[in-house]
Amino acid sequence: MVKIGILGCMGRMGQALTAAVSQTPDLVLVIGSERAGHALIGKTSTEFDTPITDQTTVVFDAADLVIDFTPPGNTVTHAGMAAEKKTKLLVGTTGLSPDDEAALDRAARQVAVMQAGNYSVGVNVLLSLVHETAARLDADWDAEILEMHHRNKIDAPSGTALMLGEAVADGRGRPLSLLRAPMREGVTGAREPESIGFATVRGGNVVGEHSVIFAGGSETITLSHRAENRMLFADGAVRAAHWLTKQNNGRYSMQDVLGL
Repeated sequence: MVKIGILGCMGRMGQALTAAVSQTPDLVLVIGSERAGHALIGKTSTEFDTPITDQTTVVFDAADLVIDFTPPGNTVTHAGMAAEKKTKLLVGTTGLSPDDEAALDRAARQVAVMQAGNYSVGVNVLLSLVHETAARLDADWDAEILEMHHRNKIDAPSGTALMLGEAVADGRGRPLSLLRAPMREGVTGAREPESIGFATVRGGNVVGEHSVIFAGGSETITLSHRAENRMLFADGAVRAAHWLTKQNNGRYSMQDVLGL
């Protein structure tokens, strides 16, 4: 059995991950963490019989693999712990900085590390389809990305929207940094040729909706994905964690898990 630790285990995503791990053969949840002052610190979750700590290092000491979906700002520290303890690390945090990415790369020299902006199987298939579509269409087709999430999401555009933008740009053979259009407001003038636009919507309790629109002169292609509940992300992440337990040191993505 592979011992799993979950950071932020009592958050919305943390609880979904906890449930998914408990239903997966060969994986056992041995410990979770929460912020200092949480009511369950030092106690055992009655639902999953798992001890909860506010000491992140304890999680890396106890587990063979740690799952981290905590907010941005923790990744450098967690990657350093994974490298030091030789604990495999699966990260679902979005909005990573260049320093975060560099820390994950460093950790990957010591241990198997996976990071993805979205662990949904459907979204990762969508990424592959978007890349292929962009590669087959010429520059006369405009690309726009629309995303909607719940009112409490703190980053925009979403990590998944940016991944879709990267897929479009890579399909066109150019970096997203050169093609990404600024958010539109006021008198913007005509659309720049080959630019990739983003539109963000927030409201309600929407789990996640993403569409990539390729608009030609007389026809439009729309590729879309809608998440119905958070368990699909947790199920995908745990599938990826199970795969990662069998890998050597290195940096991996959900595309590797699915062979895309």
